[in-house]
Amino acid sequence: MLKKFTLKNYKNFKDEISIDFDNTAGYQFSTDCITDGTISKMLIYGRNATGKTNLGKAILDISESIFSGMHFFGDGVFLNADSTEDAASFSYEFCFDGQRLIYRYSRYSNEELKTEELLIDQKTIFKFNFEDNKFDFPNLEYINAETASIERYMQSIDIEDNEEISESKLPFFRWLISNVAFSNDSILIKLSNYVKKMTMITTGNRFLGYVGRNREKFFEVLDHHNRLKDLEDFLNEMGIECKLILKKLPDGNKELYFWHERLVPFYQTASSGTLVLVDLYRRLIQKSLEPSFIYLDEFDAFYHYEMAEKVINFFKRRYPKCQIIMTSHNTNLMTNRFMRPDCLFILSRTGTLTALCNATGRELREGHNLEKMYISGEFDQYE
Repeated sequence: MLKKFTLKNYKNFKDEISIDFDNTAGYQFSTDCITDGTISKMLIYGRNATGKTNLGKAILDISESIFSGMHFFGDGVFLNADSTEDAASFSYEFCFDGQRLIYRYSRYSNEELKTEELLIDQKTIFKFNFEDNKFDFPNLEYINAETASIERYMQSIDIEDNEEISESKLPFFRWLISNVAFSNDSILIKLSNYVKKMTMITTGNRFLGYVGRNREKFFEVLDHHNRLKDLEDFLNEMGIECKLILKKLPDGNKELYFWHERLVPFYQTASSGTLVLVDLYRRLIQKSLEPSFIYLDEFDAFYHYEMAEKVINFFKRRYPKCQIIMTSHNTNLMTNRFMRPDCLFILSRTGTLTALCNATGRELREGHNLEKMYISGEFDQYE
């Protein structure tokens, strides 16, 4: 699991910001937010333009480093505009079956690395400074990679005076995974598999068009393995009472309908909230792998607060071991009924992230009304 993430000088985050998933407060309620002593369900509040979306992009940046092009968030501005530093730094700490792994790197841009380093059980496996052309491989034997052809890697990055070739700073971790036959129980394979299953889902005005372009593929999925019934059950669980039917049209295409005495076209008549729910469902079930980490950005933008609660409870039940970070503006969700003060965070305008249990001098207990405290200004200094 991901134990800690640290970021600096990326987009609106000038100063260092960390998420420590091991920093729990020992509450004896809403224990399904914790998995093996690690926070697995987290809800982040933040006013507009505090960087909730950028934080998700930053966490998912590791997939770009290990699997180039797996996640694309656009070029845009990469470094913080007020910083004099020339690179953004990313640090990830994982634990797999008792082994600790730290992978950290810094980037000048989306594509160009400055430094890269891997530590396992406090041993430095490799450490690179691409800017100064300093490369160190002190403990490759610790990961059974001592036979790796380092010369081949060095040749792949030995491209002088040719800035047009973006592979000149190929991440060594990516090269290792592609060129060394690691055993399935290797911690590098475990990390690779975890990162492959990380995803970010952002709700926004684009979802309608996105669903439209992928509708045919979605219908093919619904046509197999009782997925249509599963979608119907999901919507009913969310409080949308309906029965669905998928029909094949004379032209060979398929169409989804609400099943009444007269069939009602689904996409032409469903509410915005219902369409967002279906898009969320589609994006999850069409993934070939069970997710390891999900960043749900403003997941409840189109939901009534009761439906938002049901979505949270659905994710907690459906993906109990998956690490899920949700962002929201909805203070109704600031409650101990299904969350807890060490899993509820405030993201400030200045780029700090503070758990509610650390945002007040009071000892927060299960009976506290967290939303009322928030509205009354209890946590204002952390916004």
